[in-house]
Amino acid sequence: MSTSTGSSASTREFASARSVDRRVNLEVDLAPGAKRELILRNPIMTASGTSSNGLELARLFDVNRLGALLSKGVTLQPRRGNPTPRIVETPAGMLNSIGFQNVGVRKLLRDAATVWETWSVPVVVNMLGDTVDEFAHLAQILDGAPGVAAVEVNISCPNLDVGGVAFGRDPIAAGRVIEAVSTATTLPVIAKLTPDVTDISVVARACEDAGADALCVANSFVGMSIDVHTRRPRTNRPVAGLTGPAIKPLALRLVWESARAVSIPVIGCGGISDGRDAVEFLLAGATAVQVGTASFRDPYASVRVLEELLDYCREHGVADINELIGAVQTD
Repeated sequence: MSTSTGSSASTREFASARSVDRRVNLEVDLAPGAKRELILRNPIMTASGTSSNGLELARLFDVNRLGALLSKGVTLQPRRGNPTPRIVETPAGMLNSIGFQNVGVRKLLRDAATVWETWSVPVVVNMLGDTVDEFAHLAQILDGAPGVAAVEVNISCPNLDVGGVAFGRDPIAAGRVIEAVSTATTLPVIAKLTPDVTDISVVARACEDAGADALCVANSFVGMSIDVHTRRPRTNRPVAGLTGPAIKPLALRLVWESARAVSIPVIGCGGISDGRDAVEFLLAGATAVQVGTASFRDPYASVRVLEELLDYCREHGVADINELIGAVQTD
């Protein structure tokens, strides 16, 4: 996958830095004031849909080193997803049109939750419903499930004909979903926003007012790729979700706008490939960040980003990661 943005150079730069010999506090709080706490040992999370349910990553490294793991998105009933081709490489990332293929919430909990329960890393379940009632029902099922620390409410998936994207575009509809979920569960509620809006701050505030404990900004951008020989789209549908380094400047701007609009934590997501990317999102106002597409190229990307973030803090004398949150100077 052609997702290189100079991360190798950045890695060498971080590796050559002389670290200050002192500890750095990386702990962040993603749900201050929520019914249940969601405190992360560090701000590095995986992104939903990029590492299945964490079980595969656990074969490669100690997942408890991360701040949090995201499950693959789940619905009430199993879904087959979209037909192939589903994924297309782009010069700086990828287009995907998976269509929310999943085994359904009950099988997910049977197969994965008992393993999650043995981990110390919090697991956040990403969920999608086609109606407000479906969202609420999912929240009720997940509320008492072992190993589930929070829910990420996907009101932003761009690959379905119904559900996600319609809710995420409309602040009133988004607020209805978040209110229903917040009422149905005691778990911390993270609203995952779509970038496909004119002003993301309006939807961000609507979700906060409806009871969201945090926001994830943002899901994939809608893009397109055409085969010039067949003159047909390269994915199973004309448009698909663009992720990877190509969207990083756009996602960074949306995080900055959202963080200025709300008082709840914002999770940055979009094109994060190395420690420097993570620092940028924190400076823009993110409390935590999600590493997604980079993991397809490098399964160890999330722990590498964590190590590089820690190196940055030591190099720059940052004793507490919270010092970086929103510290960008725009004057």
